[in-house]
Amino acid sequence: MRRAVHQHRPSAFPHAVRRAGGFTLLEMLVVILLIGIAAAAVAVSVTQGLASARINAASGEIAAALRATRAQAIVQGKEQHFDVDVRADTYSDPKRKHVRLPKGLKLSITSALEDRPNQHVGRIRFFPDGSSTGGHIILRSGRRQWRINVSWLTGQVAVVDRVVAQ
Repeated sequence: MRRAVHQHRPSAFPHAVRRAGGFTLLEMLVVILLIGIAAAAVAVSVTQGLASARINAASGEIAAALRATRAQAIVQGKEQHFDVDVRADTYSDPKRKHVRLPKGLKLSITSALEDRPNQHVGRIRFFPDGSSTGGHIILRSGRRQWRINVSWLTGQVAVVDRVVAQ
């Protein structure tokens, strides 16, 4: 009986090598690229979250300072005022200490024209009965803005957060 002898024929593709288990360089580069894109997306999200937290804190501090100014007017039985300097991005708390906003935040105020000591300083006055001259203060950071409303009748302070359409 004859045995069949199989001869090894040369391949039509002489450089074709049987692939060993593992990943090609191209596959690894694609994975590294995807990891880089994911890391960049996370970094942007974290940065925006930190900026949002910073402006939330600043608006809360301004609202607290406004409430403290109102409380001082009621307790002391005399008029108190809260000043906002839009050029320097500062405000004066009840102890007349100037507080500067964090970098990147812009400040504006709408208040009674006769209460403005000069062109770049706005003022909200609080009276012994708790009422005020009213107005609002706006903090801006990019497209987001926080509006701090002060009711003229009750002196109540409220913070409103919103995104401004451009």
